[in-house]
Amino acid sequence: METREPACSDHARSRLLASSSVLAGALCLSVSAILVKLAGVDAATTAMLRCAIAVVVLVPLALGERARRGRLSWRGVGGAIAAGVALGVDYAAWTAAIYEVGAGISTVLINVQVIVLPLLALVVDRERVTVRFLWALPLMLLGISLVGGLWGTATPRGQAVTGTLLGLLAGLGYGIYLFLTRRATKREPGRMIQPLAWATASAAGTTMIIALVSGGLRLAGISARSWVLLVVLAVLGQVVAWLLIHHGSIRLEPVTTAALLLIQPVLALGLSAITLAEHPTPLQLLGAVIVVIAVALANGLLSRLRNVRDHGSRPTRPGGVSPGAEHTGASRRYPGGQDPADRRTCESPDPQRSGGV
Repeated sequence: METREPACSDHARSRLLASSSVLAGALCLSVSAILVKLAGVDAATTAMLRCAIAVVVLVPLALGERARRGRLSWRGVGGAIAAGVALGVDYAAWTAAIYEVGAGISTVLINVQVIVLPLLALVVDRERVTVRFLWALPLMLLGISLVGGLWGTATPRGQAVTGTLLGLLAGLGYGIYLFLTRRATKREPGRMIQPLAWATASAAGTTMIIALVSGGLRLAGISARSWVLLVVLAVLGQVVAWLLIHHGSIRLEPVTTAALLLIQPVLALGLSAITLAEHPTPLQLLGAVIVVIAVALANGLLSRLRNVRDHGSRPTRPGGVSPGAEHTGASRRYPGGQDPADRRTCESPDPQRSGGV
């Protein structure tokens, strides 16, 4: 008992720090939409500069990781570049959606990636679609219709529909990005910064092409204040956010990480109301809540969090997962997703009090 209590204390402290890291990353992502609106630069230019500035920060970090853990394979580089194309589409569409339906609503809409990811896994990898996903799908569509103004909104109808479509396109790009990075992470675990740097560079090139097609880059008229905000956006939203989330996710169960990240759209709605005076209609707020609930249901967060609480928790083994991707190896090896050896490490006498977030 004397040796078990310090182990339990260290485990609890590690989980607390990991949870705080993921929450801090979610806060950085929530602030990103606010920074886009405050910068006041056109959507295509903002998306390109966000990625280009982030590459400058990521390159020395990626070189350091390469020196410590070895070079990313050429196959990994190719996968990261392909994922970056989808990420570039995501950023361009999402930034445009912010100017159409607001920072808060656009951040909620991008969570439709929870539909895209399992559908891609079904079509490409022949992974089975869960029953909870089928239940969540109509709920998600209902929430999107409310957010998009099909049932009445203060935002002009055409603008609301355009913003909703852009948000859905961003969610599609985000889902493809997560799908590709999920597969890459399984092939080369332990390398996070190098794929992120390659993907961000690819996204910068993609957003530049989109900008040229949609009217060109507008760099000349950007004020000093806007440049500062764009630098903060790149560092917080593209570098710090994902590094914090990855640092925490390797020490938490994937379901816990996903649950913590659900705070992102909620924070975005609250921050946009405070800083930008964006006030969605009651129906839009209801739609946003329904979307968040559908995301939780599709991920099985409610039932799986109960399992974690009832049967104990185990930290994810080093190697981690890509942002937003599920690590399913443990659940395949052990019923309930827990190694019995880990369960003995720190076990409460009362099973109702063990585990939890």
